[in-house]
Amino acid sequence: MKKKAEHLPGAFKTGLYAAVVAFLTYTMIFGFRKSFTVCTFDGMAYWGLGYKTLLVLSQMIGYLMAKFYGIKFIAELKRLHRYKMVLLLVGIAWLAWLLFALVPAPYNIIFLFINGFPLGMLWGVIFSYIEGRKTTDFIGAALAVSFIFSSGFVKSVGGWLQLQFGLSEFWIPFATGLVFALPLLLFIYLMEQIPPPTKEDIDLRMNRTPMNATQRKAFIRQFLPGIVAAVVIYGFATIFRDLRDNFSADMWKEMGYLNQPAIFSKTETPITLVILILIGSMVIIKDSFKAFMLSHLFILLGFILAGACTYFFRNNLISPIWWMTLVGLGLYMVYIPFNSVFFERLIASFRFTGNVGFLIYVADSFGYLGSVSVLLSKEIFKVQLNWVSFFSNSVMLLSVAGVLITLFSAGYFSSKYQRLAANQLRKDV
Repeated sequence: MKKKAEHLPGAFKTGLYAAVVAFLTYTMIFGFRKSFTVCTFDGMAYWGLGYKTLLVLSQMIGYLMAKFYGIKFIAELKRLHRYKMVLLLVGIAWLAWLLFALVPAPYNIIFLFINGFPLGMLWGVIFSYIEGRKTTDFIGAALAVSFIFSSGFVKSVGGWLQLQFGLSEFWIPFATGLVFALPLLLFIYLMEQIPPPTKEDIDLRMNRTPMNATQRKAFIRQFLPGIVAAVVIYGFATIFRDLRDNFSADMWKEMGYLNQPAIFSKTETPITLVILILIGSMVIIKDSFKAFMLSHLFILLGFILAGACTYFFRNNLISPIWWMTLVGLGLYMVYIPFNSVFFERLIASFRFTGNVGFLIYVADSFGYLGSVSVLLSKEIFKVQLNWVSFFSNSVMLLSVAGVLITLFSAGYFSSKYQRLAANQLRKDV
């Protein structure tokens, strides 16, 4: 797997190749992650909590632990033999689904944690293949939208397996992994053929290298208020996205769309295309600071869209399908920039040597902490709302806060950039 794709000359061809391969690789990885959410596990409860809620919590805690560990692990990740790391992590996640099917409930809940931890490490590993290029905006957008598309696609595959083969809800995750296993091997091989960044890439986006603890602390200190704002924004987006992603089957059921597995792809596919166009088009903006500010605008509009369409839905002005599509689009307009262009352009704007994975995992760790906290609060305090009401109420409330914090973040980084530019000008004079 050491041979590089020298037959793909030119930044455009390399970028297009990397975008397609990254998209398909992460789509296959998602096949080992979320198919269980298509199941409702009706009537099952333990320790006063719904069984599905316990499963979601267990997996999310696995992600959460992975994100905190990943702050160090991904920041210090070496570039050699990454394919072995991907295969090992996916293999552990798939084995966990086999044990989930074989071990009776509730003792199998622990295997969701074992599944979530290795999968939580994979985003940083995959992104390390594509960061630090002048086409990273487009490639990163393709990689990021893969989990919008794959979330619906994997659930559709899981629902199809259940309807066509009458599989038990406990076997659906393992069987779905079986569908994606061989294609994943092919796409991992193709990922290894992506050539390293060119000199021009490095000049534009800085060299991407492992960061030790001292370098990480120095970066955080220099941009602390802005990073705190970004983490809070991302935390809101993660809470929204996870509630919608993990309990969309329950919400569709409450809204009268039972046993319609195609509904997941019907809503997620148009979102995927719109986000890919919006974020991917930023590749034409060479000025990294302008692109960084534009990403703030996308985030701001995403919060507004999510809140507005939820208001319209609650007042019966739009249908459930339109609401789930538009609220998903708004949430992903907030969520996707952080996983593709926001931190990428931040590093390039302020001319830092380091890597994006470190910043993504800082944001991710607190984002998943927020998701787990919200879900636990609902269960512990016995909030008696159906999922549609709980989700829509949360979206409207947090969208307002998201708009305000996004405006603060844009103002802080703009002021910081202007001061640094003024200092540089005085040095040049």
